[in-house]
Amino acid sequence: METEERVKSLIEEQVRPALQSHGGDIELVSIDPDGGVVTVRLKGACGNCPFAAETLRSQVEAVIRKEIPEIEKVVRTE
Repeated sequence: METEERVKSLIEEQVRPALQSHGGDIELVSIDPDGGVVTVRLKGACGNCPFAAETLRSQVEAVIRKEIPEIEKVVRTE
């Protein structure tokens, strides 16, 4: 399975349900497998939450990096 497919699967199966349980959501914007960067957009309650940076680091980036070590970071766009 390619990196992009693996990232999409992790977001759909693990990240999105966790965020949706709190009224939020996530959208995959882009993946740069060569640079090891995933760009996402946090939506709903997560989009304007003061803890969005922590959510990104501890829930989104941690899950993706654990399963796909070649991803070095996850960044957020508006």
